[in-house]
Amino acid sequence: MSDGSIKAADQLGAGTPATTSPHVDAGDAGYSKDLKSRHINMIAIGGAIGTGLFLGAGGRLADAGPSLAIAYAVCGVFAFFVVRALGELILYRPSSGAFVSYAREFMGEKGAFAAGWLYFLNWSTTAIADITAAATYAHFWGMFSDIPQWVLALIALAVVLTANLISVKYFGEMEFWFAIIKVAALVAFMLVGIFLVVTQHPVDGHTPGLSTVSDTGVFPVGTLPMLLVIQGVVFAYASVELCGVAAGETENPEKIMPRAINSIMWRVGLFYVGSVVLLAMLLPYTAYSGDQSPFVTVMDKLGVPGAAGVMNLVVLTAALSSLNSGLYSTGRILRSMALSGSAPRFTGLMNKGQVPYGGILLTAGFGVLGVGLNYVVPGQAFEIVLNFASIGILGTWGMIMLCSLAFWYRSQDGRTTRPAYRLPWAPYTQIVTLLFLVGVVFLMWWGGGVGRTTVTLVPLIAAALVGGWFLVRGRVREMARAGQDA
Repeated sequence: MSDGSIKAADQLGAGTPATTSPHVDAGDAGYSKDLKSRHINMIAIGGAIGTGLFLGAGGRLADAGPSLAIAYAVCGVFAFFVVRALGELILYRPSSGAFVSYAREFMGEKGAFAAGWLYFLNWSTTAIADITAAATYAHFWGMFSDIPQWVLALIALAVVLTANLISVKYFGEMEFWFAIIKVAALVAFMLVGIFLVVTQHPVDGHTPGLSTVSDTGVFPVGTLPMLLVIQGVVFAYASVELCGVAAGETENPEKIMPRAINSIMWRVGLFYVGSVVLLAMLLPYTAYSGDQSPFVTVMDKLGVPGAAGVMNLVVLTAALSSLNSGLYSTGRILRSMALSGSAPRFTGLMNKGQVPYGGILLTAGFGVLGVGLNYVVPGQAFEIVLNFASIGILGTWGMIMLCSLAFWYRSQDGRTTRPAYRLPWAPYTQIVTLLFLVGVVFLMWWGGGVGRTTVTLVPLIAAALVGGWFLVRGRVREMARAGQDA
């Protein structure tokens, strides 16, 4: 695709029906189509604004300084490439199994098995990070300060799990309002921040402005810390692929999805990069820490009565939103796998509300393990699971790009037809993105500490996937034959 044709393809893709696919995924049957355009658009926003920004940005600002904005911008570009590639596959064939279903079509059952369980690794550990974040935020208020962190984590998990099991319509409404709250809060914070910078109103005795950055430089501790925080920044974008899973439960995805996906790019620029730039201008980077949301830090030091409490409520909402999304998406992914034989049978079960409750409960079960982690090491729980979640995210993004690359190759010999809505500059975009993901894994190892420990466990994760495949391959083949006979 030529550079000049991207805009035209976007316009054409928004109104062009998805290309039909000969592949039929049993996991797509049984869902209601209750998600509307407003739900998908706000799910796309919610996926791009989560715990990684509201909580994780504080510690990363303290580590890397203002250069964190560069890390967010670079990772944002690659996150957009991933979701754009997924968008092309969605327009080709919408599926609640999303990239697991595409991996099954283009890479076989082994590829689907690996993609699905890497995604489960991502969200099962992200669920732990989310309930840890929710418990951390709750401790901000005095009424919760004496309650153990693990108890608050358990309450957060129970509340979101209950809401998620009702129906997809309730999930969509919950995510819609969660996203509204997050966007409204960020816009309000940015307006306040811009006002403070323009008027140079003191914040905790410090005069905000460009001088805050120029006094220390964009790289106050060098370029290496900026590179080392990239794996954490990738975690911040972990939910961008969620709109791809939701496509299987919406009417007219060929009209809704291109608009929602294209909007992710400017949202990344505005909310992530813009917010971090403002934070860096309002206070010296040394004022922030990983123990508190940077937005709460600013409001707290500003001295506005109740402002920090309101912002803390917003970031608590972000954590619950992310947990809600994780339970939703893994439920659909695991059902797609269960109906092909590569996940436990109970994860394929649906309730009367057409919700795949088996997979949701399995993910929630790992959240309970997170409650235990909060009991044993409450101070390190977030960072430990963040690194494991990052491995799952990198694996998921890598599988999406490999599926996109396989789809592109098939289109070259006429076996498939690409929809008008396409990933630009294929196949180079996929190759560069895959190299970027490999680079992030290297940086995790290079940074030492928990990150290096996590990378050294990658061979064990690979071995577990291989061993798991040998355990289920007989059932997978049996169910494939049964499907062909039917």
